[in-house]
Amino acid sequence: MTRHEPIRILVIDDSAFSRQTITRMLESSPLVEVVGVARDGEDALRKTLELEPDLITLDLQMPRMDGFTFLRIVMARRPTPIIVISSRRGEDDVFRALDLGAVDFIAKPTAHPAPELQTIEEGLIRKVHAIRDLRIDRVADRIQKSPPILTAPGAEVSGITPVVVIGSSTGGPPALTQILGAFPEPPPCAFLVAQHMPPGFTRGFAERLDRLTPLRVREAEGGERIEAGTVLIAPGGGHLELEIRDSRLRSRLDRDVDSARNVPSVDRLFSSAAKVAGEDLLAIVLTGMGDDGRKGACQVKAAGGRVIAESEETALIYGMPRQVVAAGAADEILPLPEIPAAIQRALAPGVRRGSRRGRRE
Repeated sequence: MTRHEPIRILVIDDSAFSRQTITRMLESSPLVEVVGVARDGEDALRKTLELEPDLITLDLQMPRMDGFTFLRIVMARRPTPIIVISSRRGEDDVFRALDLGAVDFIAKPTAHPAPELQTIEEGLIRKVHAIRDLRIDRVADRIQKSPPILTAPGAEVSGITPVVVIGSSTGGPPALTQILGAFPEPPPCAFLVAQHMPPGFTRGFAERLDRLTPLRVREAEGGERIEAGTVLIAPGGGHLELEIRDSRLRSRLDRDVDSARNVPSVDRLFSSAAKVAGEDLLAIVLTGMGDDGRKGACQVKAAGGRVIAESEETALIYGMPRQVVAAGAADEILPLPEIPAAIQRALAPGVRRGSRRGRRE
């Protein structure tokens, strides 16, 4: 697929109404060609191998072969970018699908076929267009490889709680799971995460990370004290920020998102953290499309904090990290498996997080 060729898509859904609606939405873009549809997993697998689409939209609940089995087979035999289109009731299924190789998901507004499905058109088209910048070989690599488990936890830091803020979008959930799961025990810092995700999924994502990693992870509600060994996930439909209240670092939520392009906003999280954490701040920009995080990373740098950008070598979509690097805000540019160790180094005693220059390309 070149920049001048249409994106060839296979639509998979057991509902005829949903197949027709999704096809109509996709074909509203002149950059898209729907080359086939399938109503069950066996038909979907056959058409995937015959048609060799550039992208697949997938309903996980299908007869004859479920979406998880389909994902395993496709990622083993012909790795293909897959966007899951799922109801909000299936949040656990969505994260399982992302672990198996799906690159992104769209939330259906209802659990059953209904005219409201049309409301996902804008988000679906945006994610489909971004697929041109995606490297499917990196999806396969992430399934097979994980960052090594760190052998030594970071040393205790007296007097302050270092803060690590992380921003991510497409490809972010598996990357975040791998980074946080690399720590054998909670490190002496607090994590705040802005992952682009719709309402209804971030609480389940936080609960999943809490089960799979040694850290205490929860969806932010606003007002939480920032404590070492914890992770706060920005809720879908709101912005997570950091503030000083009652002489303590606390989280703050802003639900006014009507004019926001990215929700939750990485820029909002980074910028607010830079104002109150200064040189005790480490910002990390992971895979994702667009430029969210660029402005905030520049403010982190100006405040004396450090910035790490995921390298093109491992980023599923090198959009957000590329913008940070191009702005000159990245202190280090690292492949995903090296980021946990970089966090650990930043927490070492005597390290002034904004003082070390140098860059790893």
